Amino acid sequence: MPSEGPGQWPGGPGTVHARDPAREEVGPPASMDPGTGGLGRPGRPINRRSPFFIGMTAAAGVAITAAFIALILKAGSVLILVGMAFFVAAGLDPIVGWLTRHRVPRWAGVIIVLAGVLGIVALFLALAIPRVTGEAATLVHQLPHYEHSLQSHNSELGKLNAKYKIGQRLSKLISSHGSGLIGGVLSVGKMVLSAVSSALLVAVLSVYFLAGLPGIKRFGYRLVPQSRRPRAILLGDEIFSRVGGYVLGNVLTSLIIGTGTALWMLALGIPYPILLGLFVALIDLIPIIGSYIGGAAVTLVALTVSLPVAIATLAFMICYKLAEDYLIVPRIMGRTVQVPATVTLVAVLIGGTLLGIVGALVAIPVAAGTRLLLEEIAFRRLDRS
Repeated sequence: MPSEGPGQWPGGPGTVHARDPAREEVGPPASMDPGTGGLGRPGRPINRRSPFFIGMTAAAGVAITAAFIALILKAGSVLILVGMAFFVAAGLDPIVGWLTRHRVPRWAGVIIVLAGVLGIVALFLALAIPRVTGEAATLVHQLPHYEHSLQSHNSELGKLNAKYKIGQRLSKLISSHGSGLIGGVLSVGKMVLSAVSSALLVAVLSVYFLAGLPGIKRFGYRLVPQSRRPRAILLGDEIFSRVGGYVLGNVLTSLIIGTGTALWMLALGIPYPILLGLFVALIDLIPIIGSYIGGAAVTLVALTVSLPVAIATLAFMICYKLAEDYLIVPRIMGRTVQVPATVTLVAVLIGGTLLGIVGALVAIPVAAGTRLLLEEIAFRRLDRS
């Protein structure tokens, strides 16, 4: 075995290293220490209280937070659609859960619920599209008659044209702002396409979320520490139950107003009762303002019959709105959501201001969940303090 010289020393049994200044600085004892695997002992830990370490940690935290906020703002529109889809899935989950409790597989329950929703949408389109196309064809057919009446001095329209120069004003408007009108039409078309694509995305995501909601809930509960997981599961299930109750209650109130509107229009001979009944039912899903929009639309259509019919229809819609606010909604929503009327109104206003229609839709369930967490966590701690 070669002897150890000044330029070489063993790094292990039977091994001889060539002369290395760096290894000479380490020295044989550190290299041969069995407690370190031959790689030397670690130095003292970094002083976490040093100003440099505190500054670097704070800067890294600020940078990560800023990047996260920028990511949320950039993907805000997509995140809103994802949240809306999850809200729809959470609202439909009680129906699927009821089916599964009656020995229906979950995948079959999802298909049944999806078929029911698609059936309602298909019924609305089947009633709406022929009416809209028929009205458009009638309007196109009547355009020559309207033009002749506009030029005739014996008709009411012709007298108005002779007095106010309606035809000349329209021609001037089209010639001077033709490009702007075309741009407006294109903008409306782009908005319609965007709305349709967003609705399709929400529908597809809702189906995926509804099918995998138990797994999503289990994943979310596993993020909670084991010691607090049972209580988190109880609170989470209660929040999901209130969201589902709100959606089902909202659908029930919408069906009531849609059915009542259709029967009222049939009784008074107002045109398009089934179509407008479905429209009122769908628009009533929007809290607070939905019923007003539906009532205004029905009143305007009733005006084509006669002024007394329109006044009676307006009175009917107002009376129903009062009955809905003070009789129907407290009985249905009070049992499922358990949110006071004042909190409901404030939540809808704030949600509508922040996120528009989507914010108004999810405001009441969010308020219900927030109230539950305050009662079960914050208020109990404050009472014990």
